[in-house]
Amino acid sequence: MTQTLTIPRPDDWHLHLRDGAMLQAVLPETARHFGRAIIMPNLVPPVVRGDQAAAYRDRILAALPEGMAFEPLMTLYLTEDTDPEDVAAAHASGLVKAVKLYPAGATTNSASGVTNFDNVRPVLEKMAEIGLPLCTHGEVTDNHIDIFDREAVFIDRVLDPIRKATPGLRVVMEHITTRNAADYVASQDTDLGATITTHHLIINRNHILAGGIKPHYYCLPVAKREEHRLALRAAAVSGDKRYFLGTDSAPHTDPNKLSECGCAGCFTATNTMSLLAHVFEEEGALDKLAGFASENGPAFYRLPVSRETLTLRKSEAAAEFPKKIETGDGPVTVFDPGFPVYWHADS
Repeated sequence: MTQTLTIPRPDDWHLHLRDGAMLQAVLPETARHFGRAIIMPNLVPPVVRGDQAAAYRDRILAALPEGMAFEPLMTLYLTEDTDPEDVAAAHASGLVKAVKLYPAGATTNSASGVTNFDNVRPVLEKMAEIGLPLCTHGEVTDNHIDIFDREAVFIDRVLDPIRKATPGLRVVMEHITTRNAADYVASQDTDLGATITTHHLIINRNHILAGGIKPHYYCLPVAKREEHRLALRAAAVSGDKRYFLGTDSAPHTDPNKLSECGCAGCFTATNTMSLLAHVFEEEGALDKLAGFASENGPAFYRLPVSRETLTLRKSEAAAEFPKKIETGDGPVTVFDPGFPVYWHADS
């Protein structure tokens, strides 16, 4: 028996598209199912000014295959030299929908991120004034802080002080991975939201480390204990509008994933919607999938919900996903959940 679920066309509120040959190859994997996406600015060099964001948007649209509709929602990379007026102008033009905070050294291409948060206070105050959200990679980078504790320490040491010092600043905690983060969001007002990735709903740290190291499950923030994965699931299916989908789909070629210092990131653009239907069905919450994937994100970003739809169909035959996406830079491995999935997303 076929079971169907139709939802507004979903959006991805945290996406890496890279540039050049990689962009050409991975963009269709997102545009097949998603209408819009918040595009991460951590290119080399990073997208720090409005004119750079406009140029990157143009490259994305030029790479979009004919017949596909997709709207890239651009962001700026926050540095200690960011000009508040440039940020305000880029936002006023409709181009930029958020500014991204990377603590320096926290993740891929984050070397230009923030070290001294006092130096970005004028930008944050301007953003609070104009209603422009701040997206945060929520980890401290101190070497003496255990990697599994860095998100919780970030909340106490960086995020909460920033929010208290900047009333009205709208913040998205991106790719939360802990019960601490989910509980913090639930305890705050509606100026705070959080994205949750597909892979953090499926894997815990055992998937990376038990029975041999699995590089394709390595991501940042790193997956945590099972209790945290279950807390994320509970948040995602709760119906609370402060939680929404941000895949953090992050393509790296296999040689870069499998190197001595393997890159962090899971590539989930291809199969996210099928995997989410599986997860939400497991949780008895298929009726909450539209909110998480299609409605809560637009509400936070003050954008309309898509008028288009996506239909998911469950059948007796397992969905087949490609193991790899071939790009001009090399092969990219598609996230493997480790179990059969029977939900198919219409293209």
